[in-house]
Formats: sequence, structure tokens, C-alpha cells
Amino acid sequence: VQLQASGGGSVQAGDSLRLSCAVSRLTTSDNFMNWFRQAPGKEREFVAGIRWREGTKSYADSVKGRFTISRNAAEYTIYLQMNSLKPEDTAVYYCASSSGKITAAEGVVSWGQGTQVTVSS
Repeated sequence: VQLQASGGGSVQAGDSLRLSCAVSRLTTSDNFMNWFRQAPGKEREFVAGIRWREGTKSYADSVKGRFTISRNAAEYTIYLQMNSLKPEDTAVYYCASSSGKITAAEGVVSWGQGTQVTVSS
């Protein structure tokens, strides 16, 4: 699979952003699509995941109620709508595929390149 993320930027606290990830060359190992993020000096952490076929979703506690993951299967794109952004959401955001539902980077099959999100107070 090839993953191409876009949509990052610099915003103020409370603003919204939508990230996109274009998906191509899906394989049978790419059953789930996920968003991870990595802040400076911190480990890469799971943000949200979606089962590609059924659309079932999961979220990290830190983003529940603020972020929404979705997919457009016809256009092979996944999205991360981020509302009520906080300075602690500042990180490089990555899209990633996995064969099963995951909450950690160890389960990732393929990574896309990252897109920077910066939230200022």
C-alpha cells in the first residue's frame, strides 16, 4: 500500500483542521487504516483507526469527542477531522495501515509520510 497524507498546518487553539490520506495499492494486509502522531521528544502514538470495509472506528481517549476518522472508499481516501484543537495536539501526523485493529505502532504494516500540525495558544 502507498499512503500520502496532507492537510496539516498552523492554527490557533480551538480551531479545526482536516487531514487527508490518499490510499493506493491496497493489499489483503491493509484491513485497517489509522492515524498516529508524534510530538517532539515523544513516542509515536495511536490517534484513530477505521476498518476499511465496514467503517468501524476506534479512538485514543485523548481525542474522543474532538476528532473524527472517516473514509471515502470510492475515492480511496481517509480523513481525520480535528476540532477544538489544543496545543498538546501539536505533532507530526501519520497515516498507517494495519491488518488488524491496533492501538500501538508495533502493529503497523505500512506508514505514509507525515504532515505537521501546529496548534498555538
